[in-house]
Amino acid sequence: MPFRTSRVILFGDCDPGGVVYTPRVAHFVVEAGLAFLSQVLGGPAARRLFDMGILPPARALSIEFLHPMTWDEVIDIEVSVERVGEHSFTMSVGAANAEGTGTFRGTITQVTVSPQTMRPVQLPPELRAALEKTLSG
Repeated sequence: MPFRTSRVILFGDCDPGGVVYTPRVAHFVVEAGLAFLSQVLGGPAARRLFDMGILPPARALSIEFLHPMTWDEVIDIEVSVERVGEHSFTMSVGAANAEGTGTFRGTITQVTVSPQTMRPVQLPPELRAALEKTLSG
C-alpha cells in the first residue's frame, strides 16, 4: 500500500502569478520521499540512514507536470517503491489536488554511498528489508 501525505502550497512556493515555481516541485518530491522513508524506517529518515553508515544522494529525478498548483491549495501526495537495486532504490511520487486531478508525478532514484569513500555501497540490510516490505503489499 502506498504511503500518503499532504501539503499546503505556500505563498513562498509560488511565482508572482500565484502558480508553483517549477523547482519547488522537485522539493515536494524529495520531501515526500523523506517522509515515506521516515515511516518505513521508524524514525527521521536522514538520521536513520546516517546511522546505517550511508549517505543517500539522488542519482536521478524525473518530474512530469500535469496541472498547475496554486497558493493555499492542498495536494495529496502518494509515494511507493518502484525498484530496489543493489546500490540504489527508486521511489514513485504522485500528487493530486482536492478535486482528484493529478498535479504532478515523478520518480527519484537514490544511491547508497559510503561517507568515507563517496563510492556506492550495497543497501544496508535494514534499508533493503524496509523497502522490499513495501513492495510485497
